[in-house]
Amino acid sequence: MSQRHVDPDTLLLKMPSLRAVKAFVAAAKYESFTRAAEALCVTQAAISRQIRELELYLNAPLFVRVGRAVELTAAGAVFFDASQISFVNIAQAAERIRNIPGDHDKRVLTVSCSPAFSSLWLAHYIQDFRNKHPDIQLNLITTQNFQAREPGVEPDVVISKCVNVGEGYTPYPLCHDIIYPVCSPAYLKQHPGVATLEGLRDSELLDLSPYGRSGVAEHVDWRVWLAFLNINIDERAPASPPLFHANDYSLIINMVRAGQGVALGWNQLVGHFVESGQLVRPTQEHVTLNNSLHYLAYKENNSDDDACERLRDWIMSKFSWWKIPGRNA
Repeated sequence: MSQRHVDPDTLLLKMPSLRAVKAFVAAAKYESFTRAAEALCVTQAAISRQIRELELYLNAPLFVRVGRAVELTAAGAVFFDASQISFVNIAQAAERIRNIPGDHDKRVLTVSCSPAFSSLWLAHYIQDFRNKHPDIQLNLITTQNFQAREPGVEPDVVISKCVNVGEGYTPYPLCHDIIYPVCSPAYLKQHPGVATLEGLRDSELLDLSPYGRSGVAEHVDWRVWLAFLNINIDERAPASPPLFHANDYSLIINMVRAGQGVALGWNQLVGHFVESGQLVRPTQEHVTLNNSLHYLAYKENNSDDDACERLRDWIMSKFSWWKIPGRNA
């Protein structure tokens, strides 16, 4: 069988290297070869080489150096406008194709939350979501800084203390901060004195440091919590064990579960441990921060996306009946 002759495609032959164009777009976007290299996970030398090849191909300079930054030339600005639009169209088309439901395909949704929420809340409930929505695959990103996301990362759902996580997101209130002491049943049995506020003050207190609180509740530590109840932590008995500080709330809760002390429990994170009996509340006092809320931020352009709506509604349903486990009626 004779093969059909295909004439050279002049349009495709005239196209510059897409790798070089990608390097150029990144450098123009971040106004830095170094930051472009970081964004594309390559070396700065590779970015410089690709842009140099592109400039030779176009026979025009694309950048001028301004201190440590770079700025587009007039020719660079023209090429950037066309290149960026083309890359956006390619990326969006690829994403649409990747998310077309098929026999073996799943809709991939990106969720951003704090490490504490991920390990203590999501890890407990996620199997329920996976069982109910097998056609949805979750991509989880944990962060302590919800205002500074990685380039190109646009979560579908953000769970945080921030009412504003960026343009294009609608916040839904989830819960107030409700904070109470928690310890293991064995620890309470061995140290019955922690059933009083004074005994609690003098016990092995595990405290969340300021950096760790940025993802939980910034202004409440043992000093503040006890002060709400008119107890001065500076009046601890001389023989009291030293406070333990860590910025990892998951570590602290694991230490509590292992019977190593008493920690402050944020209800949305430890409530299920109390309900199951893995943790107990040595005292019934709690502090509610009525001026503090946690939010689910939902990407507005997902309003017609059934998968995104199901994820949003599932998370909110877990907060629809808010109670304090272990509290006396």
